Amino acid sequence: MEGTIDGFRYGIVTPVAAYLMACLGGALGLRCIVRSLMDKDSFRAGWLALGAASIGCGIWTMHFIAMIGFRVKETRIGYDVGLTVLSLVVAVAVVGVGVFLVGRRGAGRGALPLAGALTGLGVAAMHYLGMAAMRFNGRIAYDPLLVALSVLIAVVAATAALWAAVTVRGLLTSLGASLLMGLAVSGMHYTAMAAVGVHVHGTTSSWAGDSPTSLLLPMLIGPVIFLLLAGVVVMFDPLLVLGDGEWNRLAPKERTETAKRQVSRSWSGG
Repeated sequence: MEGTIDGFRYGIVTPVAAYLMACLGGALGLRCIVRSLMDKDSFRAGWLALGAASIGCGIWTMHFIAMIGFRVKETRIGYDVGLTVLSLVVAVAVVGVGVFLVGRRGAGRGALPLAGALTGLGVAAMHYLGMAAMRFNGRIAYDPLLVALSVLIAVVAATAALWAAVTVRGLLTSLGASLLMGLAVSGMHYTAMAAVGVHVHGTTSSWAGDSPTSLLLPMLIGPVIFLLLAGVVVMFDPLLVLGDGEWNRLAPKERTETAKRQVSRSWSGG
């Protein structure tokens, strides 16, 4: 029998929370990439890696917060832990490929289209891998056209995000780009969810296990804490706080003192 899908079990709470997490990951990732481009003598690979992990965690967290609001009325839903964790690894890895490509080569010479395509396909793979982790008394079918549309949205969104990462420098413009990135990622997710159809085996569920909330919430704690810590690193980095021009005008001794003050403020809470 066909299952009755409810993608908004908690109303707008889960879509809004998911969107905000995607925006947070995007904002932190963009600022980290900007930081790597400001000072090529610094630990550039570290900033690119932090940016990739922030964007990847933001996308993954967005997906599974949204999935807390997903249910099939005729059966309970659980998740395979191994596949769920693997989807997080895929998200961070594919975003990392794209970030390092444009971070090292810039937006020209074919690097941006290649990075955008790889990252977009990887984000889509993360989504459908996360869907494959679902366990319930039935099976999922997909509308091929909507699946293709969701993949296209993922590629376009990834390309636009990577372009913004290497061309947008200002704080306000970065925040604006992250809001658009969150909207694009959410659009990809809900387009992909619109492609879902569920066939339930029988009229009652024989599957027993943890509820989606009891499994997903503990798994979300780690990525959320990581994003918060990444936020602290970005907020108290003196080059990002002062801006490229002001930082370069400081003497080496003043740079050291400024960095020490920023670290001191981060530990004292302001």
